[in-house]
This record gives sequence, C-alpha cells and structure tokens, in this order.
Amino acid sequence: MTQSSLNLGIIISSTREGRVGDTVAQWVKEQVAARTGANLTLIDLRNYQLPLLGEGTPQHLDQFKADVAAQDGFIFVTAEYNHSIPAALKNAIDYLREEWHHKAAGIVSYGSAGGARAAEHLRAILGELKIADVRAHVLLSLFHDFENFSTFKPQEGVHKANLDALVSEVTAWATALKTIR
Repeated sequence: MTQSSLNLGIIISSTREGRVGDTVAQWVKEQVAARTGANLTLIDLRNYQLPLLGEGTPQHLDQFKADVAAQDGFIFVTAEYNHSIPAALKNAIDYLREEWHHKAAGIVSYGSAGGARAAEHLRAILGELKIADVRAHVLLSLFHDFENFSTFKPQEGVHKANLDALVSEVTAWATALKTIR
C-alpha cells in the first residue's frame, strides 16, 4: 500500500477567537505534504459548529462524521487549556464512535509547557476510541515558538525532526490498521 492511498486528517482542536491552532495546522500540513504522498485534509472543528453533546441538533454532524470516517489516521493539533484539551475537541470526539476506531494518530500540542498535559489527556481518550497514538510528539512552547504568544515561528531544527518521526509512525500504523477495518 502506498502512502498516497492514505488519508490523513489534521484536526484543529481550538475554536476560540484569536487561536493559533490554524497556523500550526497549516505548518503541519505543509511539512507533511513535503514528506509524504498521503491525502491530507484539514478538519477544523470551528467549521462544524457542534453544540454541546445532548444540547441541540448539530447541523453539520453528517459532514463531520463523513470527514472523520474518510481518514486512515489523524494528526491532532491541540492547545492546552487549563492542563487539558480544549472543550471543543472533547465534545467533537464524543459525537462519534466507530468512525474513530482502528486508526492511528499523532499529536502536535502547544502551550506554556508545550501542551504536554493536554497531549497526555488526549492519549487516554484516544485509547478508549481504539485509536493507536504514536510515541513521537511535537511540543510547541508559547514562549519559544510564538512571537508575542500569537505569531507562530517554530524552532525548525527540533520540531521538524519530531514531526518527521511522528509522520513516519502515523503512516506506518495507519497503513497497518487499514487492513483490519
């Protein structure tokens, strides 16, 4: 199976005004596109406008479900809010079940401590959904990778190497798990 037959979704987890996740996700997409022939899709949670689970009828749920189901693996771009993942990400994850199963995921996180605590919380959630998260991880510091905490300027050396490792692991696992779906 070639990497070009893999579909990888890059999930933008934050929906807040003034977020930086969209610029981080665009950087991830550019880096991954240069490294692999996988089909890449940006999945921006802001576009689906999902109400809190059980508190309304989501107008864009069918599209969200189709977009997630079409992927073989994911790269979650997540902020760290209050030592965890954004509420919008947890809410979106909870809307689906089988669409997540038997897929691979990597995590690119950002925050004051590189988003490490959010990533650890996300890993526990992914395990419950039968998503194989990979060991390689990109941690972006608000202090060192963002000018004035808002303009994304990654330290290329270490982050590129970590992202390359993450992509290698996600594509290997996504390829393997595709055989059991």
